[in-house]
Amino acid sequence: MPRPHHRPLVPGDAFFDAIEGAADPALAAELAERTAELLVRGARGSQDGELIERLVRLAEDEGLEALADLWAASPPSSSAGALWRLYLLREWVHAQPVEAARQFDAGRHVAEVDHVVAGVAEPPGPQELRAMVDQVLRGIAHSEWGDVLLRAAAFARVVAAGRAQESAGAARAEQAALMAELADQLEDAARLELAGGL
Repeated sequence: MPRPHHRPLVPGDAFFDAIEGAADPALAAELAERTAELLVRGARGSQDGELIERLVRLAEDEGLEALADLWAASPPSSSAGALWRLYLLREWVHAQPVEAARQFDAGRHVAEVDHVVAGVAEPPGPQELRAMVDQVLRGIAHSEWGDVLLRAAAFARVVAAGRAQESAGAARAEQAALMAELADQLEDAARLELAGGL
């Protein structure tokens, strides 16, 4: 049944004055996803070492705040949302490598399968964790995007298990739950990617 045609509303100047300078959320979401897709798909198969290292250091070079402005509002089930979570994970490991290593070490005995998938060198010290998280990001160019996300999810799951092991209060339990949620989000994005839907 055809819909009746309505003349489109034309807002007046007051409408545009009210939103001047405000970003269009749909446009911002589209820009975020396009940028993420260009990074992920454009780097695939690249042999340009400088390009790959720039990809790894993107948050350092551009600032985590700039990436947050671009990707933080993106749903976890998008390339933009998944990339945001990867860079957050890297930022945490580089900023607090001793804590990251301690939590990973505590969790690897509980989440043994995830420990293997994460692929951290033994023993998992601060330098090994930094190297692993950077290698995960390099994987964007050398591995399947879904595999990169699965490896990051496994790492986050081991850390979540470690946090739960050393849990000594509500704050620590909440941190463990947040890391477990991050792991679930990365794994869900990986499964979408592997099914061709990300």
